[in-house]
Amino acid sequence: MSEVSSTLGAVTTTSESSYTARHLSVLEGLEAVRKRPGMYIGSTDSRGLMHCLWEIIDNSVDEALGGHATRIEVVLHPDTSVTVTDDGRGVPVDIEPKTGLSGVEVVYTKLHAGGKFGGGSYAASGGLHGVGASVVNALSSRLDVEVDRGGKTYRMTFHRGEPGTFADPAGGPSPDSPFQPFTDHSELAVVGRVARGRTGTRVRYWADRQIFPKNAVFSYDELVTRARQTTFLVPGLEILVRDERGLPGTPGEAGPHEEVFKHTGGTVDFVEFLAPDTPVTAVWHLTGSGSFTETVPVLDERGHMTPQAVQRECEVDIAIRWGTGYDTEVRSFVNIISTPKGGSHLAGFEQGLLKVLRKGVETNARRLKVSAREGADRIEKDDVLAGLTAVVTVRLAEPQFEGQTKEVLGTAPVRQIVTRVVEREVNAMLTSTKRDEKTQASLLLDKIVAEMRARVTARKQKEISRRKNALETSSLPAKLADCRSDDVERSELFIVEGDSALGTAKLARSSDFQALLPIRGKILNVQKASVTDMLRNAECAAIIQVIGAGSGRSFDIDAARYGKIVLMTDADVDGAHIRTLLLTLFYRYMKPLVEAGRVYAAVPPLHRIEVIGNGRRQNEYIYTYSEAELNATLRRLDKAGRRYKDDIQRYKGLGEMDADQLAETTMDPRHRTLRRVTAEHVEAAERVFELLMGSDVAPRKEFIIAGASELDRNRIDA
Repeated sequence: MSEVSSTLGAVTTTSESSYTARHLSVLEGLEAVRKRPGMYIGSTDSRGLMHCLWEIIDNSVDEALGGHATRIEVVLHPDTSVTVTDDGRGVPVDIEPKTGLSGVEVVYTKLHAGGKFGGGSYAASGGLHGVGASVVNALSSRLDVEVDRGGKTYRMTFHRGEPGTFADPAGGPSPDSPFQPFTDHSELAVVGRVARGRTGTRVRYWADRQIFPKNAVFSYDELVTRARQTTFLVPGLEILVRDERGLPGTPGEAGPHEEVFKHTGGTVDFVEFLAPDTPVTAVWHLTGSGSFTETVPVLDERGHMTPQAVQRECEVDIAIRWGTGYDTEVRSFVNIISTPKGGSHLAGFEQGLLKVLRKGVETNARRLKVSAREGADRIEKDDVLAGLTAVVTVRLAEPQFEGQTKEVLGTAPVRQIVTRVVEREVNAMLTSTKRDEKTQASLLLDKIVAEMRARVTARKQKEISRRKNALETSSLPAKLADCRSDDVERSELFIVEGDSALGTAKLARSSDFQALLPIRGKILNVQKASVTDMLRNAECAAIIQVIGAGSGRSFDIDAARYGKIVLMTDADVDGAHIRTLLLTLFYRYMKPLVEAGRVYAAVPPLHRIEVIGNGRRQNEYIYTYSEAELNATLRRLDKAGRRYKDDIQRYKGLGEMDADQLAETTMDPRHRTLRRVTAEHVEAAERVFELLMGSDVAPRKEFIIAGASELDRNRIDA
């Protein structure tokens, strides 16, 4: 035992003595960025590549925020480089006294250096850590900076963060050109002259493929979205985006493509752009400000960082609007930097909104018919946020973010400031005596109470619509002909038009896995109706109850009782109308089913041709699904010399088929054809549903008149 102990002691002593200070590595300057890029840009895939571009663009946007720039150009070049140009003040070109370097070199080579550390250069900015431009430089195989200032154009080039000169060929600049770093001192070269009053900065860089993989590319769609968003948040700023890469699948595939964005309405215009549904209220613009004190390190005259109590001013600019839908679209920003994961400003917004609207419901309880049991405390955040489109922006100096990627705002006092502004401004709208604002407030409170009741009703329906076992009594609609299988993946629900078709469908189905639910005629148009009216409608309520997954925000696709939902309507104009109404219900209140590809439309035949058999061959039946297919089939039979009966059957509805025919053509999985309903282009689908089924009649009338010339009169059953 003693021998073992002594041996272990010797090993431990040797291990400790071999780990000394000489084993510690000190990464200086931009070496740390290249060693651990993920710490600064999040990742080294396309997201990290785009983050680098945002850092350069945001520097230009900060100039616009300060009122020094009005135009920014972003150009994606075919050689994978990108150029960002602005007409701001230009990066300082004079010598920074502490380092003895030019302002350009300090900004692009020194971490935590810049004009955003309380020196008065920027009252509010997107950058605050002073590492954006230098990080991009460190992760670029080449970066060129040109500054127009004082009537001259200054230029400096960098290779992986190191300043020097490239020996470029006549073909143009390239990161592969021979590079000569500066040895004795750096040089900010003067390469041209400009008009005395012209200023600005141009940055062109090539991402280093030692850091970023080849499949990491700039996303044009993401760039355009961000550019449009920025022009909403900085009214009057113009941003041009140009794609010269010619990449397949992009708008610039056939040649250079550019878009220009400029908006003057600010957050109000942004909300109107984002809002997808019919409005319940107009866009409400909530503005205000507040101040708070925080202790931060401040650079004193001797160059020392000393903690001081600093008075901060926070400006709040919020635009909100409620629509008839239930989806929520809330965008939050701090100094035009998007905070997708929220933070203190978003928490304050939601807190203030919930508090003031709960109070509004409580004040109007008698008119809203909210009982004491259904008090304002029953209103939840989701009820208030349903159908809400909002843009929440705050502006303040040196906001505290969580990490360089700036996804969450951490400055705590902002929460109370935003809450107070929201409470004051929304309460003013709810208590306004102006007729228009009073009407909007009334409609809003009605919607919130309807959402609360719909949520409670949906939860109750979900609880009672679980599939029952043989020992329990079923609470499902009596008209449902359910299937025996409990296997959701295998089971199918056919929503059948009319009771007449139900009888035939019962005989045609496989009762093991196919369920039937008849509906009477045309259901409620839910695009125009309220949530409460939809739930009161017997047919809509029955469909939601039978599917068993709830509706709207409470919809849970995992609780759906059937793997396929098949809409089986007649092959005529009325059948198409009923199918459209059903699809509107599914799209508005059970959208996950459509997105998962679990909603189908049955394709019943239009005609049956009876082909006379030759000799002992029995007569053969051929089904066709359109007039064109019928004519083509008849021509093919005539050409082959086959005879058929002249009385070709034309099916007016599902009830005209017998069980065997319906099973063979429409219900039997071995022979049928189903058309899957998809929503690949959600925005386009939303516009179509609103056009065809919405409450605004004029656009629908124009659509019908414009397409009248293309109508085939023979397709109308009259």
